[in-house]
Amino acid sequence: MQTIPAIDLLNGEAVRLHKGSYEEVTVYDKSPLNQARKFSEAGFDHIHVVDLNGAKEGTFVNLPHIKEIISELGISVQTGGGIRSFSDVEMLLEAGLSKVICSSMAIKNEEDWLRSLEKYPENMILGMDLKNGKIAYSGWLETAEESVESFLSRMIEQGLQEVLCTDISKDGTLSGPNFDLYQDLYKNFPEIRLIASGGVSSLADLNKLSDSNIDAVVVGKAYYEGRISLDEMAAFNS
Repeated sequence: MQTIPAIDLLNGEAVRLHKGSYEEVTVYDKSPLNQARKFSEAGFDHIHVVDLNGAKEGTFVNLPHIKEIISELGISVQTGGGIRSFSDVEMLLEAGLSKVICSSMAIKNEEDWLRSLEKYPENMILGMDLKNGKIAYSGWLETAEESVESFLSRMIEQGLQEVLCTDISKDGTLSGPNFDLYQDLYKNFPEIRLIASGGVSSLADLNKLSDSNIDAVVVGKAYYEGRISLDEMAAFNS
C-alpha cells in the first residue's frame, strides 16, 4: 500500500481544515515548499496537494507554490480543488501536475469530466466524497441522487482507473477510517485503484488498511499532529 502525504494550501500556507470548515483552520507551515521538502527528504516521491482557495473560489492562486514544489524537489504531485472544466485539467497537466482530482466537476460538468477521462485516463482521479452514503459535491453542500454503485460502474465503463474516496464525517477528525466503506468498494470494484482518505489516526489504521488490500492512503492530520511519523508512513512504500 502506498502512503501519500498531504498538503492543503490556503492563501499560500500549509493548513488543515476540520471537516472541511474554512472557519476551523490550523496553519502547520507558512512555506509549502518547506513542508514538501520534509516529505521528499523522508523518501516520498509523490504527494497529495489540495488547493483550498481553488475549491472555494475556483481560482488557482496556489498553483505557483505547487509548481515550485515540482521544480525544486522533482517529486510528482496529484492535486484537487476548484477544477471545473476540461481547460482547467489541461492547464494543470501542462503546468506539471502528474494527476488531477475531480470531484464536483464529475457531477456538475460530466461532459468535460468524461472528455478529460477519455483524453487523459492515466492522469485523472475521481474524488468521491461521501456524505451519509451519497456522493457529495459543491463544497459538500449537495448530494447526488445517483447511487455510488451506479455512478462508479458508469465511470469505469468510460475508462476510470483511480478513485480517491473520502468519508466526510471522518475528514480531519483522527477518529479512524471508515474501514467497512473501503472494504466494500474494494470488493465491488476490484478493477480500480482505490485511495483511502479521511480519519487516519495511527499506525494501526495504516496496517489495517494495508491488510484490507487498499491500494493507497492519503495521510494528513495524523502526521501533522504527531500521531504517525514520516518513517512509519514511508515504511509502507519500501
